Amino acid sequence: MEIEGDLVDRCRVNSLVEVPGCEPVHGLVRWDPVHSVWNGGMLSASLVLGPVFLTWDAVLAFVILTGASLLLGHSVGFHRRLIHRSFACPLWLERALVWIGTCVGMSGPLWMIRTHDLRDWAQRNPQCHDYLAHRGGMLRDYIWQVHCRLILDHPPGFDLGGAGRDPFYRFLERTWMLQQLPIAALLFLLGGWGWVIWGVCVRVTVSVTGHWFVGHLAHTRGPQSWQVVDAGVQAHDVPWAAIPTMGEAWHNNHHAYPGSARIGIHPGQSDWGYAFICLLRRAGLAWDIVLPEQLDRAEAIKRVASPPSKAAEGLTEART
Repeated sequence: MEIEGDLVDRCRVNSLVEVPGCEPVHGLVRWDPVHSVWNGGMLSASLVLGPVFLTWDAVLAFVILTGASLLLGHSVGFHRRLIHRSFACPLWLERALVWIGTCVGMSGPLWMIRTHDLRDWAQRNPQCHDYLAHRGGMLRDYIWQVHCRLILDHPPGFDLGGAGRDPFYRFLERTWMLQQLPIAALLFLLGGWGWVIWGVCVRVTVSVTGHWFVGHLAHTRGPQSWQVVDAGVQAHDVPWAAIPTMGEAWHNNHHAYPGSARIGIHPGQSDWGYAFICLLRRAGLAWDIVLPEQLDRAEAIKRVASPPSKAAEGLTEART
């Protein structure tokens, strides 16, 4: 199928606007009270109340809700659709997936776009602040990423396009913490306080902490197949996390082909996010799905390790 908007660079940082003088190196890390209190509160409730209300059915509710929200919301809705626009779908479906992504509990959709694109842009530069590169040790990085924010001395601008003007997304941005309330009410009716603690507090804590932990590893250590030319921060794969992250842990592949809807590009690399997009395509609900071989990356990346099979060798030469 012909890709809609084929002349557009599908690997660009979509929302960020480089204004004169902007740079990602100099800035101060400051406490972020909103996210810190939220994340700290969820962690405290999980540690204190989680063991008290531990039952097999509460844990099962946690597993199902965590897996579904990370797959449908965070991986497909937020990352592959809203941020990278790697496939097209009906607006009602996009909004449903983005709502699920908001319910993961990290933040609102517009904050997620800005945070992702700032880091993406910074890591493609020859140098960037330690905060944006996950440098400085695991403990400091955890505190920075979960409880603080970076204020750059000379930040870029942002143009969030249609997402920034969408009244539903603006509503989610204002009320992202409150979106847990209807979920908590439903869980309470179905299973009592145990389901609420495990289905909301533990789920949010595991999602936030897991997102930071895999992100930290994916930018500091692990196997690589490619390097991005002139980028100061290179990505790594985190193979053990492929299934719980729905394919997002093949982060080295993602840096190499950021506009691709398929992140697990080598044989044997589990990618449930892409599998779900393929299901949507079969149902007529997804189209214009961008794949690595459709992206001209021959000058942008270089091979640093042999791919698992000959099938992957032609990716960097596919459009030369």
